[in-house]
Amino acid sequence: MNELELTYEEELEAFLIWMKDAGYTAHTQKSYLADVREFLDSLNGRELGTVKKLHVVSYLTSVRERGVSDATRNRKHASVNCLFKALSELELLSINPAAGIKKSKTDKNREPVYLEEQELERFLAAVDGKYRSRNLAVFLLMSYMGLRVGEVHTLNLSDYNVDRRSLRVFGKGRKWRGIPVPEDVAPYLDQAIADRLVPWRSTEEAMFISQKGRRLSVRGIQGIAADTFSRFQSELPSSQQRAYSSHKLRHSFATMLLRKGADLRTVQELLGHSSIQTTTVYTHITSREKEEAMSRLQISSADKLSGSL
Repeated sequence: MNELELTYEEELEAFLIWMKDAGYTAHTQKSYLADVREFLDSLNGRELGTVKKLHVVSYLTSVRERGVSDATRNRKHASVNCLFKALSELELLSINPAAGIKKSKTDKNREPVYLEEQELERFLAAVDGKYRSRNLAVFLLMSYMGLRVGEVHTLNLSDYNVDRRSLRVFGKGRKWRGIPVPEDVAPYLDQAIADRLVPWRSTEEAMFISQKGRRLSVRGIQGIAADTFSRFQSELPSSQQRAYSSHKLRHSFATMLLRKGADLRTVQELLGHSSIQTTTVYTHITSREKEEAMSRLQISSADKLSGSL
């Protein structure tokens, strides 16, 4: 145990207990603890009961000066806010100096990066290697069912109802949602389960197992995606290559659904968004689609009008 953990041992232990009791995923717990430890390190041993809003803002300012994105800065703020909220609820502190601090403005209207259907097919064709069936199923769950990386990571065998062809997903906000498994995806998911690697522990319930015999980690999924995207774009000149990541597969899913006529509320439910405002970012449409839509507008009496021009 290092000096930081000795100084704040009780608070860190209480925070972890609070997150577990609240149902936070292991991935979220790990991320929040990393942010909180960074914040605590900035306090130079100061007791948490004497921390003021100034100290929190000072930390967030130093984070921004390192060049991190506004989204990352906001996540670190959320982690620190969560720490003080936990300690207040557990009656270890009476104040929350992180409350009331404004979030950084992010570009909410920025169009998400996604793959066109033909590109998506070529990406899936680029999946190869010894664990192809597992990796293909992972990517299909994100690109044709809209799962987040963390949701794929937490999937258990029991979450898949083979008879009903449905998947139970534990998502953000600690909420469960049910997603129908498309007919075209089911055989690949069945094959991945049939080829499932033998876990290190016989009690391991994870649907996807790493070569080390443990639950396939978020970082592991991201790494596999990065390698596949690299192969997918290997023949393109560097100027045409795009900064794809595993999350872009989820963007592609949402875009395809809306283009095929799915209503926004249905897409919201499938993606697990708590607010429909979050889903509206996927309503981007191309110039070509705008032109096609406008070309459908016709003046029924155009011949009569022509004489007045």
